[in-house]
Amino acid sequence: MYTPLESDKNRDVASALENEESINILLLGVDKREGDKGRSDTMMLLSLNPHTNEMLKFNIPRDTYVEIPGVGMDKINHAYAFGGSDLSVRTVENFLDTTVHYYAKINMEGLVDVVDAMGGITVQNDIHLTRKEYDFPKGELTLSGQEALIYTRIRKEDPRGDLGRNDRQQKVINAFIEKASSVSSVTKVDPILDAAGENAESNVDMATIRALFKDYRSTRNNQEKEFIEGSGKMMGGVWYYVVPDSEIIRLRDKLTQHMEAR
Repeated sequence: MYTPLESDKNRDVASALENEESINILLLGVDKREGDKGRSDTMMLLSLNPHTNEMLKFNIPRDTYVEIPGVGMDKINHAYAFGGSDLSVRTVENFLDTTVHYYAKINMEGLVDVVDAMGGITVQNDIHLTRKEYDFPKGELTLSGQEALIYTRIRKEDPRGDLGRNDRQQKVINAFIEKASSVSSVTKVDPILDAAGENAESNVDMATIRALFKDYRSTRNNQEKEFIEGSGKMMGGVWYYVVPDSEIIRLRDKLTQHMEAR
């Protein structure tokens, strides 16, 4: 069983925000099933550099084989089941050798009400997909909350499998960020938070939201998506996504260079 750990990293996030330093935000999309704590099927790290006005994004595959602090080697999305958002944050910090300054978690079911509260989102869909009565043609799509949820969950119907689903999750999150950072949505923060309700959790307060909007908003105009290279491997009868040490070093260097750039 996981016991919360004291971080050995500088977690003075208030200082980072006050000095307008680069910050990292972890977004967790949790698929919570009845009878368990849920697993973080979506894990995206956003690194914002206000000096270069650039955003670096990592979508971490849910089956990535990593060390979970206090637990051992396992799939990265199991960190949430062992220790909630706290352990998910620390696992990502350990994997990328960085500090996660802020995090936001939402149960995927809660995505429905949040997207509807924002008036829907728009994505550019690059492959025609269907699931039951839902049809997602190729091209620009305006999605309601329920449509966005189904869109992010399609896997078997997509010939790209998990990689395709990861790509669509990024599209939805990007659309969410774009809509949430618009002037009109900032005036609707309270209704959006009310819509999220118990389905959301974060260490970001209103003062921080205002500071992020003021000092880091321009980073959304220059986004770079970094793909984590690895390969599937069966171990003990379980499928894992194994990332070689050379790739982990590359990712860590890329993140450090991005954060320290001026």
